[in-house]
This record gives sequence, structure tokens and C-alpha cells, in this order.
Amino acid sequence: MVSVRRSLLPGLALLLGLGLAARLLGSVTPANHLVLAILLGLVVGNTVGVPGIVRAGVGTHKLWLKTGIVLTGASVALDRVAAAGPQVLLLVAGAVTATILLVEGLARVAFRIDDETGSLLAAGSGVCGVSAVVAVAESIEADEAAVAYAATTILLFDALTLVAYPLVGAALALPDRVFGVWAGLTMFSTGPVAAAGFAVSETAGEWAVLVKLTRNAAIGVVAVGYAVLYARRREHGDDSTDRGLLVRVWEPFPKFVVGFVAVVAVANLGLLSEAGITSLGNAADWLFLLAFAGLGMEIRLDDLRETGYRPVLVVLVALLAVSSLGLAVVQAVF
Repeated sequence: MVSVRRSLLPGLALLLGLGLAARLLGSVTPANHLVLAILLGLVVGNTVGVPGIVRAGVGTHKLWLKTGIVLTGASVALDRVAAAGPQVLLLVAGAVTATILLVEGLARVAFRIDDETGSLLAAGSGVCGVSAVVAVAESIEADEAAVAYAATTILLFDALTLVAYPLVGAALALPDRVFGVWAGLTMFSTGPVAAAGFAVSETAGEWAVLVKLTRNAAIGVVAVGYAVLYARRREHGDDSTDRGLLVRVWEPFPKFVVGFVAVVAVANLGLLSEAGITSLGNAADWLFLLAFAGLGMEIRLDDLRETGYRPVLVVLVALLAVSSLGLAVVQAVF
């Protein structure tokens, strides 16, 4: 046991060092610290490589990824989801479904992107940004280069929409509630949604967060749905018919989703204080830093060049379409 711990320590120390460096750079530059963690890991992995002494510790990044996803369940407030009302629930269901289907279609048909990358882009833009990317990546056992491309693309649009949405809202003189619902419905990650909403007004911020948290609650359903879909594809590819559907689904099923649901339940039963929920959120953010630093170290630039600019175009076209239609619907409803 002691020897195992010692073999992990150098790699863990390296991941922590890269994570701290990303945090520091993120505090003095406008770049997102998760993007910086990927980039720092990528630089190290493509220059120094992954020496044997750190390989075991760096390889734990998937564990930190899954654990971070589980902890994010504490931020899903089911009472707020219920309080949103049927109109918002229907809008969220429609936006999530439309975005996922549109991105999947564009990725596969128009831009010829591989299935895994397309699915990760669809989940990230349709549900809750990077959290959905990493959750679905574990569900379908996605290639790490696909995860990096999808996560980086989503974070790029987080930065762009954080600036663009308030400008569009001001140009169109959108009412605060309309802007908040629209932002929560069509922007990607919770942080930028909250920032954009409260930058407009308190009312816009409250509606933006409420709608966004309602969308976030779909992450478990989407992760399970993709797990089932890819399990059936693998089974079909193996030409095997001697196992039942439950067995075929359970083997690749992301077991961490069970933990995610458990944390959601514990948090919504009132068993966690506000301070506890905040602490879990901070812990998840640090775990994601370690995970993304390790992910970056295992990426090879030659692999990334094969995909190029296409993921960005896919998400851009989908965002323009869904946000435009979404705004028209929100204005009609509210």
C-alpha cells in the first residue's frame, strides 16, 4: 500500500502544480482556468512527455473527473426546478432536445465530425457545458482527444456569450425576465449564465440561474441516454445476441451517475448546509482542475489537427439557430 501511494505522489504533485498554475494565471488573465489547465498539461505532455515516474499519478485524472461530477450534484436544487413552473420546464425540455439533435446532425452530416466528438459537443451545448461533456464522455468511454476538443470548444463559447448576450439584450431592449430566461435557456455553463444575468439586473440574474439550474438537472438523463445508445451500438457491432438489454446497458453504464443522483438527493433533502454545498462545489472545481491538467498531458497535437476548426463551426451554427428561435419563443411566452 505504501509503495502504491509513493508511486502516485509524483504524478499527483504534478497535476496539483499545473492546477495551481492555471488558477494563478486565471486570476490575472481573462482566460478560463479550466482551459488553462488543459493548455498547460498539453504543453507539458507535448514537450517533456509523461515520464514513467509520474505516469501512475497522472493516470488518476479520470477518477478526479468522476468524483468532481458526483460532487456537482449538490448544486442541483430540485425545489427551484419545480418552482420554475410548467412553461419553463417545457421550454427547457424543448431547448435541450433541439440543441442536442441539431448539434448531432450538424456534426455527423454537415461537418463530418466523429460520433464521439459530436455527442460531447451536443451534451455540452445542450445541457450544462463542461460538466455535461465530461459526464457523457465517461458514459460512452470517449477518446481523450475528443473530450479535450469538446471541452475547449464549449469553454470558448462560454467566454464569447458572456460578452455577447448582455450586448444583444441591451441592443434589443429586452425586458429583464425575458433576458434571464433566454440566457438560462441557451447559454452553456452556469457561471457565465449567472454573470451575464446579474450584469443586466437582479431580476434577470435570478431568472437566468433558475432556468439554468433546471437545465442542469437533465445531465443525469442525458448521460444515461447516451450510455444506452452507445451500448446498443457496441452490441450491434459485436453481433452478439446472447445477453439481455440490462446487461448490455449496465456494463458501460457510468456508475458515477448513481453517486451523482445520491448527492442530489442528499442535498435536496436538506441534509447539507449552504456552507456544505458551497464547499462541495469548490472541491469539485479543484478536482476538475486536476482532471483537466491530466487530460491535457495525454493529448497529442497531431491528433487534434485532424479535427481542426469544425467543432467550433458546429457549435456556432447551432447556437445561432437555437438562441434566435429560443428568444422568439421566450418573447412570445413571457
